[in-house]
Amino acid sequence: MTLMWGCFVLLTLIALGFTVLPFLKKERVRNITHNANAELISIYEQRLAELNSELENQRIEKQSFDESIIELKRRLLNELAPEKSLQSKGNNRIFALTGAAFVITLAVIFYALTGSFQQISAWHEAMDNLPEYGERAMMQKGEPLSQNEMQAFALALRTKLSQTGDDEVAWMLLGRVAMSLNEFDMAQQSFDKVLVMNPDNQQVLISYSQLLLLQGNAENMTRAASMLSKVLKQEPTNLDAISLLALIAYERKDWQQAKAAFEVLLASMEQSDSRYTMIAQRIAEIDQKIQPKEQVVTEKNSAPSINVAITLAPNLTAKQPKKGILFVFAKAAQGPAMPLAVVKLTEFSFPITVTLNNENAMIADLNLSSTQNVILTARISQDDTVMPSSGELEGVSEIISVANTFDYQLEINTVIP
Repeated sequence: MTLMWGCFVLLTLIALGFTVLPFLKKERVRNITHNANAELISIYEQRLAELNSELENQRIEKQSFDESIIELKRRLLNELAPEKSLQSKGNNRIFALTGAAFVITLAVIFYALTGSFQQISAWHEAMDNLPEYGERAMMQKGEPLSQNEMQAFALALRTKLSQTGDDEVAWMLLGRVAMSLNEFDMAQQSFDKVLVMNPDNQQVLISYSQLLLLQGNAENMTRAASMLSKVLKQEPTNLDAISLLALIAYERKDWQQAKAAFEVLLASMEQSDSRYTMIAQRIAEIDQKIQPKEQVVTEKNSAPSINVAITLAPNLTAKQPKKGILFVFAKAAQGPAMPLAVVKLTEFSFPITVTLNNENAMIADLNLSSTQNVILTARISQDDTVMPSSGELEGVSEIISVANTFDYQLEINTVIP
């Protein structure tokens, strides 16, 4: 900013130099004295007498005489000068001041018409209001940002990033603001920056998925589904990710998966929620689209059932938390990240056998019968959540095929880093 104003002043001074300096130079005026003028007049009279003599003696013609007289007078007028030198310095100062005022006025008018004074002023205002914009955007304090304020917020964030380097939170905010302004390229570049710094940032993965869905093509939806699956592996109950997966499945006409995801959302809402009726209607719509299938009546004991015999590795006995919670669950080897069957125990001792079947499903249509291959996990959690945390004890099986009823030995032998 200082450099710009310095250049502006320098160019103005140069323009003033070209305009003013010529007027400040003193004129060189010859001083001609009385004697010099008298001498010139004497020469004129002498030459005039000579011409009269030559005319009288008929040495020149009348026409030549008249022409010579005219030329003689012209020379005299050219050679004569005022007796007092002209002092034009005072007039030159007026011209110089007039030229300087003209240059300065022209520069001001030109900058007002073509310069970026208003943009620079808006930039300064955006930088001053950056903390306030951040609070209103992230913490929902005060009035929501208007369209102009969103643009100023984006400008301030870009300036901050150019000055301070990479900042994960600033890039994330810039991506979200760019989405609100429909600047999809800027949003995508911002989210890419965050994922380079932190590939597991759930908020950015969800926002990036929303952006890809807005762009709306098969390749983007596939990429969005991959990002959401990554979120659900970290947090299987993330409702934002489930809702977006439901939309993707609906767009792909994968009615079974869409229905399962919408049912999870519906189960997490109160009936007073404004979205409850809309999601219920969407589920009913999907039910109508699903083609009727032949119903096969089976006995209860013919459904898949896995008897998991769980033991704890001897070297981990001392690390078992006193008030730990045992989670035993099965997930599809390929497919949704949500568990197909879950058992939660607050009181247990090893060895222990846990049975997983369709009655342990979180969603009716998403159970052990809906897949062929599963992975079993037994985890001693330190809190009341199935999400893995550092220091918890865990055992994971290889990929196994689901049979009607079978037994499996699973050892808890790993400490989650």
